[in-house]
Amino acid sequence: MERLTKSRLFVWLVYIIMGLLALYLLLLVKPIFIHLYVFLRSILAPFIIAMIVSYVLNPVVTMLHERKVPRTVAVLLIYAVFCAALAVILVNVIPMFKEQMDELNRHVPDLTYRAESLVSDLNNTSFLPDSIRDGMNKSIYQMEKKLSDTVSHFINNIGSVVNAVFIAFIIPFLAFYILKDFDLFERTVITYVPKSHRKHTVRLLKDIDTALGSYIRGQFIVCIIVGILAYIGYIIIGLPYPLLLASIVSVTNIIPYLGPFFGAAPALLVASTISMKMVLFVVIVNMACQVLEGNVVSPQVVGRTLHIHPLAIIFALLVGGEIAGIVGMILAVPIFAALKVIVQHIFAYYVRRKTI
Repeated sequence: MERLTKSRLFVWLVYIIMGLLALYLLLLVKPIFIHLYVFLRSILAPFIIAMIVSYVLNPVVTMLHERKVPRTVAVLLIYAVFCAALAVILVNVIPMFKEQMDELNRHVPDLTYRAESLVSDLNNTSFLPDSIRDGMNKSIYQMEKKLSDTVSHFINNIGSVVNAVFIAFIIPFLAFYILKDFDLFERTVITYVPKSHRKHTVRLLKDIDTALGSYIRGQFIVCIIVGILAYIGYIIIGLPYPLLLASIVSVTNIIPYLGPFFGAAPALLVASTISMKMVLFVVIVNMACQVLEGNVVSPQVVGRTLHIHPLAIIFALLVGGEIAGIVGMILAVPIFAALKVIVQHIFAYYVRRKTI
């Protein structure tokens, strides 16, 4: 018996049983964790968004502060410039956006008729097997049902929309106070770190900033450039609603690898109601945008500072999407990069301790 308890196999079996028991207990208390996650997400979401905004704008505020501009004045100046630029853009863009939305609304019956004709022609084609036809009809029905459910959910959850508007309203105020006292927050965090670890902590924070700084700040610029390129391309090929569809491309481009597919889907849907030639043109435009973004725009604006393998990025996107949907996919890569830097520092610290 003593020999059995000391054997490596027995120890591993005990560890496996304990791990399975812990997993089973976690599954039992899963509803509690879900409610806790929803509660914390609703409370912490505006603070997290404000921290991201502050992190993006802090280099500009710091640059102005180094030129003898008080931080409060620097933050207010950035807000004023941002509001003025936003007002100019909205004054020029909103009429175009509204015109295209009205046009889309007027042509929805025509587009629906064209889509139904296209599906009918495909169904009447003798080359398509019955199984493919049934699959197409089921997919269209499910898509219509999902769209109807989404609209109903939106209408039935007006309170959530009002809450989202309120959160969007308070984020600038939170970001203002974080930016104003950014240096104070940094010093406060460092004071809680033991003196023996402060040097390593400062180096860790600098490495995280190096890994994320150019990526987060540059990604916004890249999205705008890709949106402009898509807008120009859609105008050249004569695609309807170019501003509306290019805006979707710009917003979804923030998601690595998968974002371009999400952004191109609405344009392909609209193009499919016109002709297969237009679908081909849309594919060419989006491919050209992604080639320029991957080989010209991103290397110049963002750089290649993350050094993360594409498989790891895709894994992070899947995990982020499963945890928090689209928002999780957007934040997955920066969080993964920060965790990678932290793990590297911990590993280097323990290796250094063993060699001493």
